[in-house]
Amino acid sequence: MPHKMTLTGSATGPLREYDRYVAFDMREKGSPSAPKGLKKSTFISYTVFVAKKAFNKTGLTKKSIMHEKILIQGEPTLDIPIDECPGEIGIICFQITVLPNKNDKEANESKDKKEAQQEVSKAQQEVSATKQEEKQEPVAKEAQTVRPEVNETPVQEKKAAQPKKQQPIQPKGTKDVVSFDDIIVPEAFLKTRPNPVKTEEVIEFVKRTGHLDKPLTIEKGTKVLKDGYRRYIVAKTMKMDNVPVVYDDQK
Repeated sequence: MPHKMTLTGSATGPLREYDRYVAFDMREKGSPSAPKGLKKSTFISYTVFVAKKAFNKTGLTKKSIMHEKILIQGEPTLDIPIDECPGEIGIICFQITVLPNKNDKEANESKDKKEAQQEVSKAQQEVSATKQEEKQEPVAKEAQTVRPEVNETPVQEKKAAQPKKQQPIQPKGTKDVVSFDDIIVPEAFLKTRPNPVKTEEVIEFVKRTGHLDKPLTIEKGTKVLKDGYRRYIVAKTMKMDNVPVVYDDQK
């Protein structure tokens, strides 16, 4: 049975229409590293074949497919005539999804950052107002004997009013952050096909929060992926430079 394949990117050539399906070309770069003694792979070209009904549901057009980022999930085929399949590998598409573009992601991140700054500014104003009120209290009142429990209240209020230090945004359980390109994916994972619905849910989570829902599990020395292939696919789709991880011996 053919292996399932996942591609991400934009079409590298114009859309071609046939009787019951459409076709377009895509290209992906190879792995950043290869086993010792072997040459690493370069770019591989694909020709993707999509049923017209499935393609029309995406809202893509002949012009937009060259600019929109898409996720293709399907299986390789060698049964397409060579004049219809200029790519090195033909892909029969079972699932096609239009992914959010980088501008949308940056706009959401900018909005979250602005809201966080507003919260910090508001907290600083509250601290400043508290100090101003303390300065305006009569000197006689300051000289009065104050009970311990009453004296503790302003201190507690000032602690509550001070803005909390913002921690780096990472999913719960993260032990380290590594470069995405350093992670090595075993061939066993590459033969699997993550559920596209769950994959889309994780993509929406990243759009909403700016980070993965869980860290990836890798070997500490070799950085070979042990668990979290779906999140690896999402990180690749969202073009993350670094990803949160937990080491296999720390789980």
